[in-house]
Amino acid sequence: MPIAIKMPALSPTMEQGKLSRWLVKVGDKVSSGDIMAEIETDKATMEFEAVDEGTIVSIEVAEGTDGVKVGTVIAQLAGEDEDASAPVAKAAAPVAAAAPAPVTAAAAPVAAPVAKAAGDRVIASPLAKRIAAQTGVDLAGVTGSGPNGRIVKADVEGAKPGVAAPVAVAAAAPVAAPAPVVAGLPDFGIPHEDVALSGMRKTIARRLTESKQQVPHIYLTVDVRLDALLKLRGELNASLASRNVKVSVNDMLIKALGVALTQVPACNVAFAGDTLRQYTRADVSVAVSIPGGLITPIITDAAGKGLAKISSDMGDLAARAKAGKLAPTEYVGGTASLSNMGMMGIKQFEAVINPPQGMIMAIGAGEKRPWVMADGTLGVATAMCATGSFDHRAIDGADGAQLMAAFRELVENPLGLLA
Repeated sequence: MPIAIKMPALSPTMEQGKLSRWLVKVGDKVSSGDIMAEIETDKATMEFEAVDEGTIVSIEVAEGTDGVKVGTVIAQLAGEDEDASAPVAKAAAPVAAAAPAPVTAAAAPVAAPVAKAAGDRVIASPLAKRIAAQTGVDLAGVTGSGPNGRIVKADVEGAKPGVAAPVAVAAAAPVAAPAPVVAGLPDFGIPHEDVALSGMRKTIARRLTESKQQVPHIYLTVDVRLDALLKLRGELNASLASRNVKVSVNDMLIKALGVALTQVPACNVAFAGDTLRQYTRADVSVAVSIPGGLITPIITDAAGKGLAKISSDMGDLAARAKAGKLAPTEYVGGTASLSNMGMMGIKQFEAVINPPQGMIMAIGAGEKRPWVMADGTLGVATAMCATGSFDHRAIDGADGAQLMAAFRELVENPLGLLA
């Protein structure tokens, strides 16, 4: 009996993924732990390892296929004592038995109209119907290329409004087929190129849209003086040079947010309908820009770790994030987030909360500014804007204000970060 290899759930939020590349082929022998494929999840491209030993007897999903649902059979594996050719025949048999189509339809699948309509009812996929409605294509005149003449997305995209895309022409000159229609985006005649979204970009679009639609954001901004923190950073790096550790400003801000969350636990929460989850540890997700999107590796227990440890952890996580090598446990979760665009010269911005977290801290650029000193005189200081975005369902404005004040105090008096 062949072993069905199914599309795995490589992250807690993964419902479907893209089978980017097969690293094995039919006839290859695999052992437990061998890398079989690369799968693009909602956040990264990950390697898929074999669990069982045997011979690959069939590849059910071609590489490059997007939208493969978790649990879908993607390959078949014959065990060591099995005939490697048997599973293919066995897999084909149930299909024929389960679909006893008329001989005429099986013998002449090109004459698909017999399966396309039953009493003038057009058989088409839901996506094909939606695209047809948006573009004005009459499905009654479209010849389906799917199973049993079913009209699929490609058939509609190749048809003009009100008419069918001639099958013979499409077969003879596929290069000349009309460009795909992008739903909801009219063509104004401007030169352009439509690029399919990656799984990561789709997830970002979905989650941030949900956040802005479902989470009532409240924004609180403070000006923070950086001179003392920059001075301490210089002293720390001088003392850590022999250990090849270099603490960044961002590392110190991660620590400051972690400590502030422990000092103001009312902001270290997540809203869940009629439940409020109160976290007892501050795990800070840090926004990292990577090719094609954004990912948020997590510094666990940011309040309890030393700055040198945060620096080394952040360096390792950022490098592996950009290489697409993070494990789901390293970027899924966190109790709050930090996004620093100051290094890009952005003075101030408001970040979107990453549900189910209750807040995110947005960091602007440090710059020289006129500043009223402690003795009342006017001087020059290095300062930045920090803006907290809070889920107002879970965090009141007064609690958010306390967190911003605690964060500012820690940055302006950074010896507290070493305690």
